[in-house]
Amino acid sequence: MEQFATEEQQVEAIKRFWKDNGIAIIVGAVIGLGGLWGWRYYSESQISAKEATSLQYQNVVENLQANGNMDEAAAFIRENAGTGYAPLAALVLAQQAVDAGDFAQASEHLRNAADSTDGAVSDVAKLRLARVLLAQNEAQQALDTLLTVSDEAFDAQVEAIKGDAYVVLADFDKARLAYSEAVAADANNRVVKMKLDNLAVASGS
Repeated sequence: MEQFATEEQQVEAIKRFWKDNGIAIIVGAVIGLGGLWGWRYYSESQISAKEATSLQYQNVVENLQANGNMDEAAAFIRENAGTGYAPLAALVLAQQAVDAGDFAQASEHLRNAADSTDGAVSDVAKLRLARVLLAQNEAQQALDTLLTVSDEAFDAQVEAIKGDAYVVLADFDKARLAYSEAVAADANNRVVKMKLDNLAVASGS
């Protein structure tokens, strides 16, 4: 390390250091502070955007339930495609369509919800789609849809709907097996137990 005999030499050394390196240090500090500010601004803007979308979603759902404003909900889904709120809004739209007896429209909304996300929300949409398909007497399509449900947490529901589909197809052996699997997965499901008990009557045996 360089040694300095006097304070004047130290001052001169500092001056030389700042002359040689001062600009680089200042630029580095500006870039560093600018990057930090930029990241904080980005994070805050992302949080603000999510909060705004959440509030908009809440308003859309409330308006949909209050006055059936499906156009507003459909526009929200288009404008927020790729966010977690779009498939949730599609699920609400599907429920409104089911309540109105429009199963074709409900199927479309549920397919959009299932395709635009993954995980539990997607599986919920598929389960509801399978039930809607059954209401349209599309039992085989319902079974095909259930094959794409991946979360084991929904096994009881999957097997219960399978049982209903097989009853529609008059395949009572498979229906009995599916209902039995549903009861094994959820012993508290009294409805499925009743369907299993009544299956002998439905099959004529």
